[in-house]
Amino acid sequence: MPSARPEFQRYQFAFTAHIRDPKAHPRPAGVEARRMKVYNALLYNNIEGFLLACFPVLRSVLSARKWAKLVRAFFATHRSRTPYFRQIPDEFIQFLQNEWTPPEDHPPFTLALAHYEWIELVLSVSTRSAERDVDASGGLLDGVPLLNPVLANLRYDWPVHRIAPRRKVQPAETFLLVFRDAEDQVQFSEINAFTARLLTLLEPGTLTGRAALQRIADESRHPDPALVIQAGGALLDDLRARGAIAGAAA
Repeated sequence: MPSARPEFQRYQFAFTAHIRDPKAHPRPAGVEARRMKVYNALLYNNIEGFLLACFPVLRSVLSARKWAKLVRAFFATHRSRTPYFRQIPDEFIQFLQNEWTPPEDHPPFTLALAHYEWIELVLSVSTRSAERDVDASGGLLDGVPLLNPVLANLRYDWPVHRIAPRRKVQPAETFLLVFRDAEDQVQFSEINAFTARLLTLLEPGTLTGRAALQRIADESRHPDPALVIQAGGALLDDLRARGAIAGAAA
C-alpha cells in the first residue's frame, strides 16, 4: 500500500533516517555522497560533543569503539522530547534507563557511572530555590531543618566516584551527597547510611531534627537513643556548615 505522506515528507524521512543510522538506511536518491557525508558527520559530531562534555569518565572507561556504538545507538533510536541542546544529556540518561540493553561486554556499572556524571550538570543548572522562609542560624534539633534546595541524596550499587580507566572496582553500596554551595560550586561527598537516612527523613521539611533522629534510633533499635540524638545533632550542625542544610524553618 503506498504511503499516504506527500513525496517531500517521504524524502525528509529517508534523509533523516540515513543521518541517524547510515548503515541501516540507504542514502536517498539524488543526494551526492560527499555532501551527505558532511551532514552525517556534522550532526553526529554535535551530539557526541554535547555528550562528551557531560560524560568524560564514561567515555574514558569505555573503549572508543564501545563509546561510538553507544552514541550511535542513542542517535539512531531515541526520540528526544526537548529542543534544547543543554538537555541532550538528560535524554541520554532516559535512553540508558528505559531503552538500552547493555551488551555483555560493557561494564555493569555503565548506567550508574553515567547517572553520577549527569547529576553534576543537573545541579549546576538547577533553578530551584527555597520554598519556605529559612532561619540560617535556627536550631536544628528542636526546629525543622530545611535542606539546600539544590541537593541530591544518592545511592548506588557501585563506588561510582572511584571509577577510572584501568582501575578495578567491586560492587559496593555507596551513598553520595551532592549539592550546590553558596559559591555555585557542585560539591560531592561520600556519606554513610545513617546520614543518607537522616537526609531522606528531613527532605519533606516536616520533622524536627530530634524527631528524625528518634525515628532512626527506633528503626535501628539502638540501645541508647539519647546517644543517637547527641551524635545526630553534631551531624546536623556539620551539614549546615558545609551548606547541605540551609537552616531551620522560620
